[in-house]
Amino acid sequence: MWHEKTVTVVLMTYAEKDSIRQVIDDFYATGLVDEVLVINNNAEPGTTEEVERTDARQVLEAKQGYGHAIRRGLHEADSDLVVLAEPDGTFLAKDIVKLLAYSEEVDAVLGTRTTNELIWEGANMGAFLKWGNWAVAKIVETIFNTSHLSDIGCTYRLLTRETAAFLAGNMKVGSSHAGPEMLMLLLASNRSFVEVPVNYLPRVGTSSVTGDYAVAFGLGLRMMRLILGFRFRSRRIS
Repeated sequence: MWHEKTVTVVLMTYAEKDSIRQVIDDFYATGLVDEVLVINNNAEPGTTEEVERTDARQVLEAKQGYGHAIRRGLHEADSDLVVLAEPDGTFLAKDIVKLLAYSEEVDAVLGTRTTNELIWEGANMGAFLKWGNWAVAKIVETIFNTSHLSDIGCTYRLLTRETAAFLAGNMKVGSSHAGPEMLMLLLASNRSFVEVPVNYLPRVGTSSVTGDYAVAFGLGLRMMRLILGFRFRSRRIS
């Protein structure tokens, strides 16, 4: 709990069997998290057993895709504050304090992994990914004349209960570029947000997206198409 508000951490899992139990335990160890909610998105064998060794609540999501898992998590979470994170060991549970610190001032708090001093040795944030994420973020910041942005792809995020419900009801993207869609929906609905630096660690295992430059480049193109689509439609949602 944070300042009398309940906190749920949502973890979307597909290929994180070897790291998910430690991540869950680390979030509970902060003493700030009331519930860890795991959305099992047809995860690799053994994942369910790892989660069952913890105090987390597990929900099975049949629709394959990162966006479908996020949307299910936002629907399932019923706390005052909802935090999205990764179960692959790339984020520090203790950094949740940075997100919570701004939770009373904005509708959403977004992490950024592009601060050099917080990128750990061995983390998958080389020049291609770092500056690619930064460049797309700056395009969004410029064309929407919005708050400071430096990382379009960071999934360590905090949402108020109302904002989480709004996103769950309006998200359409079911695949890996669901994160930018969430940002576009925040902008389209004139909701407030702030970006804060978080630590970025080496991943346990191999990512199915950023581990392959060709796949990551294709994802970047889909992000840009989504962003420009929102810009030229001047879409407003309430």
